Amino acid sequence: MKNITFSQATLEAMEEEMLRDERVFVMGEDIARQGGIFGQFRGLPDKFGRERVIDTPISETSIVGASVGAALAGMRPVADMHFADFIGVCMDEVFNQMAKAYYMFGAQKTVPLVLRAPDGLINQAAAQHSQSIEAWFAHIPGLKVVIPSNPADAKGLLKSAIRDENPVLYFEHKALFPLTGDVPEGDHLVEIGKARVEREGSDLTIVSWSLTLLNAAKAADRLASEGIKAEVIDLRSISPWDKETVLKSVAKTGRLCVAHEAVKQGGFGAEIVATVAEEALDCLDAPVVRVGAPFTPIPFARPLEQAYRVTSDTIYDAIRKIL
Repeated sequence: MKNITFSQATLEAMEEEMLRDERVFVMGEDIARQGGIFGQFRGLPDKFGRERVIDTPISETSIVGASVGAALAGMRPVADMHFADFIGVCMDEVFNQMAKAYYMFGAQKTVPLVLRAPDGLINQAAAQHSQSIEAWFAHIPGLKVVIPSNPADAKGLLKSAIRDENPVLYFEHKALFPLTGDVPEGDHLVEIGKARVEREGSDLTIVSWSLTLLNAAKAADRLASEGIKAEVIDLRSISPWDKETVLKSVAKTGRLCVAHEAVKQGGFGAEIVATVAEEALDCLDAPVVRVGAPFTPIPFARPLEQAYRVTSDTIYDAIRKIL
């Protein structure tokens, strides 16, 4: 183990996979010249050259379109979106091309492509640079969607995504880049579609992912001080998602809270709740609670932004209503 930041963990994953497989390359805006807007690609051009670390024009459509073509031709591209919000520019390439090519070509060609998408709230980045949009892509057959919450999973999930034969959306919360944690050295892989039980409990199940998982854990600490044992599950992947782990936990605790930073309306939490209602309704001893952001664009003004955020207090207050 070594203690490094989330950003360093993703950089380590990139280095290891580029050394392991010469077909892996990365492309995006300012990644060779600046090392990426958050420094997550720093040093790669010196080690692998600008033939494998490619600066592109400011055109998300060309970045993803070229990546799809390269993947179909046998390469393993990693495309950087700068901000997840910008994926809207190239949505046709994402949901009509990379997601469907394997199916439409009768499994003759795979699309081993990773789309890295920094998402989530940071200080006053406002409505076009702060969104959590993972639920969009969980609705598209043919895509995998992963969202790590800590440095170890950041490394393990990115390495697994690069090796996967399917296109993978890799959401990385911008506020997590400086987070430090113990990361296994060497070939550390995390299985896509497998959740992690952050802490065990018997009174309540909390399901979350990304930065909100940290707030869920804080809420669980506060509940523990009151004698309430919450089981916290880090989903890690939302497509595919580990419903078996969630259902097993709900069967044990009888209560469920799902929390995410994304807008509550239409968020992926609704899919989890619907599945529990379909397959484990008899296990519930109380109504399910969903915690998410208000149905409004993300504000720029600091007081409004603070009111918009999903915090540990938000999660705690919602849970108290069902206990």
